Amino acid sequence: LKAQIQILWGTDEVRATKPSVRDEIKNGLFYFDLSLFDAVPQTYRNMEAAIAHSYANALKDDGKITVPAYLKFGSWIGGDRDGNPFVTAETTEMAVQLQKRTVLRRYLEDVTQLSYVLTHSLPVSKISLELAENIEQDQQHYLAAFGVNPERFMDEPYRRKLYMMRYRLNDNLRMSEDYFDGNTNTKASGVAYRSETEFLQDLKLIQSSLISEDDSAVANAELQNLIRLVETFGFYLLQLDLRQESTRHSSAVAELLAQLTLSPDYANLDEQQRFELLSDLLATPNLTTAVNKASLSADTAEVLAVFLTMARLQKEISSNVFGSYVISMTHEASHILEVLLLARLAGLCGFDDVKQDWFCHIRVAPLFETIADLSRIDDVMTHLLDAPIYRTLLTASGNLQEVMLGYSDSCKDGGILASSWSLYKAQQIISDLTSERDIRCRMFHGRGGTIGRGGGPTHDAILSQPNGTVKGQIKFTEQGEVLSYKYGNKDTASYELGMGVSGLLKASLGLISEPNLHEPEHAKIMHELVALGEDSYRHLTQNTPGFLDYFYEACPIAEIGMMNIGSRPSHRKPGDRAITSVRAIGWVFAWAQSRQTLPAWYGLGSALETWTMDRPDRLAILQQMYQKWPYFRALVSNTEMALTKADMGIAKEYAELCEDPDSAQRIFTIIETEFQRTKNAILTLTNSQGLIQDNPALALSLSRRDPYLDPLNHIQTVLLNRYRDNETDEIEQARWRDPLLRTISAISTGMRNTG
Repeated sequence: LKAQIQILWGTDEVRATKPSVRDEIKNGLFYFDLSLFDAVPQTYRNMEAAIAHSYANALKDDGKITVPAYLKFGSWIGGDRDGNPFVTAETTEMAVQLQKRTVLRRYLEDVTQLSYVLTHSLPVSKISLELAENIEQDQQHYLAAFGVNPERFMDEPYRRKLYMMRYRLNDNLRMSEDYFDGNTNTKASGVAYRSETEFLQDLKLIQSSLISEDDSAVANAELQNLIRLVETFGFYLLQLDLRQESTRHSSAVAELLAQLTLSPDYANLDEQQRFELLSDLLATPNLTTAVNKASLSADTAEVLAVFLTMARLQKEISSNVFGSYVISMTHEASHILEVLLLARLAGLCGFDDVKQDWFCHIRVAPLFETIADLSRIDDVMTHLLDAPIYRTLLTASGNLQEVMLGYSDSCKDGGILASSWSLYKAQQIISDLTSERDIRCRMFHGRGGTIGRGGGPTHDAILSQPNGTVKGQIKFTEQGEVLSYKYGNKDTASYELGMGVSGLLKASLGLISEPNLHEPEHAKIMHELVALGEDSYRHLTQNTPGFLDYFYEACPIAEIGMMNIGSRPSHRKPGDRAITSVRAIGWVFAWAQSRQTLPAWYGLGSALETWTMDRPDRLAILQQMYQKWPYFRALVSNTEMALTKADMGIAKEYAELCEDPDSAQRIFTIIETEFQRTKNAILTLTNSQGLIQDNPALALSLSRRDPYLDPLNHIQTVLLNRYRDNETDEIEQARWRDPLLRTISAISTGMRNTG
């Protein structure tokens, strides 16, 4: 322990250089070797044990149950190019190859380990006839697995089979290693497994043989763990999502249609004209796809290259290698059809002349992330889902419509109340639209680590979704800053996975039970509260003179931009100080640093106070909502946590950093007043003497951080003052920069609120 402390003490906690995209990919993959490869099989075992315990009387004599592989992992590190110029088609391929290499190395380790365990010998033990015949067939093709000793393990059939499996896996791995060695012309030798399905069949053949010879305990030990890994991770480890901003597709489609002489003036068409044109083109079986790539602009060539890369890697690695193609800033239904047209040009969807049927190997997920876009989700999705060609392609891709909901930008745009309720209503609308059309639906929740970005306990967050909208599956993001304490070891990782699954099961009860009959009247109340809360938030952020200066001067947003945290720039447009240009991560990060945590609570106090003013009956209604409605309870509980982490005494020190003290004092007073108003309203609503009283463990955890956090904030304000001093020269600035960045890192660790 002493050695570990000395190592930590001597290790720089602040990055010296900005991470590359490859660094970010490898950081994400680190957690699989660290914990997830061991936690995933354990999670399945925990579920099976719980079912066996709860339903013992309903199970067969042996009391055994094997649940299907219900966990899937995704990523968009290396696939998310929205606002990140460093993510290219080549980067995406690198991400896929790194993922493949990581999982194949683990499989090779496990197969090798199994060869040390499954030492059953003939004639002492027997094997199934199917396995014996399979080994005989394999020996005709993979005898090289035994090198100079082709008779090796002739009396140990399981080891002989496993050695041939390892030989084949090594060839799968070789192709990935060739990629990283710069050999782009690597070819399959005929030895490698063609898919994860083939590998899984071999593993299950061994398992079936063991069970047939009464070796069930052996069959369900290490071998079953490996089977679970293959069922969950395949040869791709993570389903890589791709994301791009809608205007990039519109520009690319305009150029491509002009080149193909299909539409010379696409950019000047209105939405209905675009939608009809794209629908007609997609519905044309023999659509020309002969693009002259050499004559395309660099931007369009890059957009198209992503789709071409997707098509190639699906063939080379796995049909499951990619998850969804996410379109950020989806404003219109045509934005989805544009992506499908690009996919059509790359061969990802179209009409199969041989089968005389449509195919689609891409799932497109529109992302709705602003309050305005969320309010239009009904119109956009109705227009899209009622288009015959879209329904045809959707059916061909599996009849699953995924919709991503953005928590971050909606909160920055309209405040926590408007964001939370807009997202809630959007889910109801999407669920209704898809149910009416017999389309399966999956919500993709773009949650951040903070309350202002949809964060909070995963279990509670899932339970707070609208009745009937969680239909046995859910998808959500885990941000980089939460990975270490959620997935830092096998036990915590297994716990987090289990909490997510249990929340999903509870939230899916709407499939078999009656909905909450009080929701319509609750919705009316929320509508009124949201109007009050959003008005208060927008009045501060958009209509208060000097607010933008206050944000940039009372929060270390510029200094956060100097942190070497991620590869993506902190602003959408460099040099643009507008709130719309600040990324939601930076917005939340900065308010957390100054201990104001404003995005997570501002406006709620005004809404509650105004709505209940001189109306004790209304307070009673809200208290009932808090007790009975998971959504409202989660909203209030998360607000309590954010208020507890805030400290207006420290926040005032940050306000004193502003160049205009009068303006800063005026704005800080507004914020402080709303803080106290929100705190009082929450305490009245929950009938408590203090915040988070119903969660003593959390209260204790947060209180233990304050003795460390508070001095760090005091130090940071001093350093900010010296660093920003106009009379400070570059040498002096450099002197203060390093300790300043260390305080940012330390405070974010303590707050657990980096975004």
